Amino acid sequence: MARISSVIANDAALVADRCREKLAALSGSTLLISGASGFLGSFTLDVLAALNKVLDKPVRVIALDNFMTGLPERIIHLGNNANFEFVTHDIVHPYEPGQNIDWVLHGASIASPTIYRLYPLETIDVNVTGTRMMLDLAHRAEVRGYLQLSSSEIYGDPAPAEVPTDENYVGRVSCTGPRACYDESKRLGETLVMTYFRLYSVPAKIVRPFNVYGPGQRLDDARIIPDLMSAALGDRPIALFSDGRATRAFCYVSDFVSAMLLLLVLGQPGEAYNVGNDEELSIAQAADTMVGITCSQNVFVKYESNADPQYITDNPQRRCPKLDKVIATTGWSPSVPLKEGLDRTLRSYREESALASG
Repeated sequence: MARISSVIANDAALVADRCREKLAALSGSTLLISGASGFLGSFTLDVLAALNKVLDKPVRVIALDNFMTGLPERIIHLGNNANFEFVTHDIVHPYEPGQNIDWVLHGASIASPTIYRLYPLETIDVNVTGTRMMLDLAHRAEVRGYLQLSSSEIYGDPAPAEVPTDENYVGRVSCTGPRACYDESKRLGETLVMTYFRLYSVPAKIVRPFNVYGPGQRLDDARIIPDLMSAALGDRPIALFSDGRATRAFCYVSDFVSAMLLLLVLGQPGEAYNVGNDEELSIAQAADTMVGITCSQNVFVKYESNADPQYITDNPQRRCPKLDKVIATTGWSPSVPLKEGLDRTLRSYREESALASG
């Protein structure tokens, strides 16, 4: 893909325009981002490229990825951008940038349950050893800010009284189940962040994303929103491999990335922040919303059994964040409801398909 869809470009420009004043500290600095070709990383690069058009001085970006799950085509349009340096690197090994680094945004991970269950040791490695390498780099460089992308999965399956969930909830997580390689290594990653903050005063903070979706997400990711998009694009029924009653709070990617960058600059070191949408909806409601957007008789919801007997083992029944902390710290709040976000996402995929074929 030589260029991005107009939806992604417009979303990135909107984030840059809304956040430019609060992100002024990035002007003229150098930011290192790991997981740069992943879903969240690549969208962040597009926002930074847009931000460079409105800041007094551009942000210089060092973008790391080993391309195990990231998509090179998602960032190829930035290849000639003079403010971006792309480096193929596996962060479980030490990295020396050879220049001053002001900020680290550590986003490298394997986040899809289907994929991390195929690569459990690699998942643990990037979330633990990779995090240690990034924290070591941040410590050596004496960075101005470090942000760790953790996960709402660190909460496990919260008790009903703990939903919506705030950052003080310690979690209810299986350490031996099929999802433990991800959940527990993300928890240990947070422990490492807090250890470097306490021992070495690394100005590190943690963001816990809640079910982020949007343009640029891999359609073979096997999570619910890519599955909905694949069905809509294929003009075929939506298969749900559960009863659809589990809830999520879906956060559109431009909302998430704006909060993430604000926390990098404005967040309090040694603190964790939920970022998501506090509109709690069932999986069935999300699927029905997608059906309504397509307006196709061929797209409807059907319930099936998955061939994998552990498909929903340890799958949280409810997921919804309390957002008071991030709102108080940054002034941010989510602005894109699910229907609008799904519509934008579908339009982006269709536009990219037309670009690829035309």
